[in-house]
Amino acid sequence: MQIPKITLDDLFSTQEQRDNANLEKVVDISIKDIKDFPNHPFKVIDNEEMEQMRDSIKENGVLVPALVRPKEDGTYEMISGHRRKRASELAEKETIPCIVRDLTDDEATIIMVDSNMQREEILPSEKAFAYKMKLEAMKHQGKRTDLTSDQVGQKLDNKSSVELLANEVGDSKTQIQRYIRLTELIPELLEMVDKKRIAFLPAVELSYLTEEQQYTLLDCIEYNDATPSHAQSIKMKKMSQAGTLTEDDIDDILSQEKPNQIPKMKFDEGRIRSVLPKNIEEPKIEDFVVKAIEHYSKYLRQRDMGARWWEYLFHKSLLTILPSIYTNYYLLTEKSI
Repeated sequence: MQIPKITLDDLFSTQEQRDNANLEKVVDISIKDIKDFPNHPFKVIDNEEMEQMRDSIKENGVLVPALVRPKEDGTYEMISGHRRKRASELAEKETIPCIVRDLTDDEATIIMVDSNMQREEILPSEKAFAYKMKLEAMKHQGKRTDLTSDQVGQKLDNKSSVELLANEVGDSKTQIQRYIRLTELIPELLEMVDKKRIAFLPAVELSYLTEEQQYTLLDCIEYNDATPSHAQSIKMKKMSQAGTLTEDDIDDILSQEKPNQIPKMKFDEGRIRSVLPKNIEEPKIEDFVVKAIEHYSKYLRQRDMGARWWEYLFHKSLLTILPSIYTNYYLLTEKSI
């Protein structure tokens, strides 16, 4: 039997002091000494919600401490609390309350993802990179699955990491794999997914296009002012995998009319330019055309109002004159009799 080593601190400290030494404490840390988590997938945006958090911190302080881990250079790395840190900066706070915890890279990644997945609204791009980062961390750990719960040390039990992740987050294995595919999109197309210009399923298919093909598609989207349907995306994916997808193919596919598509307005540029003033500058053409349309619309409204006004006067005159005519006719008829 091995006898545990006893230190002087153990001999001259109370049990309460020894218990407290093992507890995580909340300490105030300078915001300048806290670095963001590398490749943090969740966006920190200065929006209305951030303003509300700033005002709350100004009045009440940070109620829930952030979680950080110490770095070798004496600074700290944020694990959970990026938005609280930003709101504290906006509230002109110099420090933020934090729990300091020693964590490995994989442990830190899993906790960072889990803490942010509790938010009500998560963008597709955020979920995509979060799933990818957590899945990689889970694969590295092997037997360790979820360090934020009681499953530390749990064996995989013949389940793949993606199956375990699916059980945790509530998305199916297939859906998780679809989200992770989005990380293969170029940033510009992924932003269109976040802004709902490109639907989720078409975006998954487009992720199989090469980077060059995706940039060609981006140019075609802007030129045609149209985004690909699911069927069009599948067609481009198959042609790309077959090595036959060209720039002309992408343009032709994208320009095809889709079911339920709202008809686009098309203008003859030459016809418009023929009636423009010769001295108008190129950047001002759009404003000029819009103002011209507004002016003409105003003219049509005034013309219609004028027509209705004259119609009103005409009917009013008839209502005034007709009784008089009828009365005079009646009197003349009576006299003749």
